Amino acid sequence: MSCRARLSSGTAPKCDKCRDTVALVNIEVTPLPGIGVRKDFALRDGRRIGVVSHRDGKLALIVSKADDPDATLAELPLTTEEAGALSTLLGAPQLVAQLGEEHRDVTGIRTGRLTIASGSPYDGRTLGDTALRSRAGVSVVAVMRAGQVHPSPLPDFTLTAGDLMITVGTSEGLDRAFKILKHG
Repeated sequence: MSCRARLSSGTAPKCDKCRDTVALVNIEVTPLPGIGVRKDFALRDGRRIGVVSHRDGKLALIVSKADDPDATLAELPLTTEEAGALSTLLGAPQLVAQLGEEHRDVTGIRTGRLTIASGSPYDGRTLGDTALRSRAGVSVVAVMRAGQVHPSPLPDFTLTAGDLMITVGTSEGLDRAFKILKHG
């Protein structure tokens, strides 16, 4: 059995608003001598999912068997770019859901996701060039790029194709912002 270090511990916290218990996911870190480090957590069905960070910098997404966490059902090698893209895919909905929950009681305010598409007139230009706040009444609260979250980007933040902008505004404003990013 491998030695596992717990990254989370203690009692489950309570939500500040509703006082419901918040589920903790226990991420376990397992040194793999001569290979690197495995970081994983248990799914509801007992299988484990995680990442192996190899000593040479390579990454692999793994799914382990429920009855033997050291035996993998699948291992998918990932480039740094692929790992970043996967992180963006998984992180963006969580960030949007969290912001949406925080704005739930504010009538007329929505949280949205806007992508800088390849060929967008703003690919390679700054956030300030979009003038989304003055033209659409939309605020950009974060930009997700290759798995990295850039919170509260300044007007000089350069946008690139594939960026996912987390935005807040009215429904109409978000629709206008989408059109601005697409057509200029």
